[in-house]
Amino acid sequence: MALTVENLKLNFKTMEEFKGFKEYGLEELSMLEELQIIMVEDNSSSPFYGIYYGDKLAARMCLYVKKDGARLLENGSDQYLEIWKLEVLPQYQHKGFGLKLVEFAKSFSLPILTKPRVKSHTFWEKMDFSSLSESSSRLIWNPAATTSQKIS
Repeated sequence: MALTVENLKLNFKTMEEFKGFKEYGLEELSMLEELQIIMVEDNSSSPFYGIYYGDKLAARMCLYVKKDGARLLENGSDQYLEIWKLEVLPQYQHKGFGLKLVEFAKSFSLPILTKPRVKSHTFWEKMDFSSLSESSSRLIWNPAATTSQKIS
């Protein structure tokens, strides 16, 4: 079965699917509150992306487009992405779902920031993310650095 990343709809069905993640994950990974806020604000664009396996939401993440990254990233780019709360249900872990979500984010060819959670630092290193700075717990993926590494 091919894994496809989908933009998740802002509706009560998605809210019910998110409750399934709450059973397995940590409270800090819950996206229910964010989803409820966006639904109340009647925001038509969803920052939520996920992968369905059959009719079950197996993996999800928040993917935000941020501006004014030049000061933060020091690379001249004024936009970057931030992956927030990437999570894969336990029965789907180690099957490429997390990789597929990160590859989807990388396809925008913008720098990506994330903050590793719940013992996921090794996963992010495998995805070519590195520390933003020595004093920061956030990680960055820079498409320019990846391209230059592949050319060498």
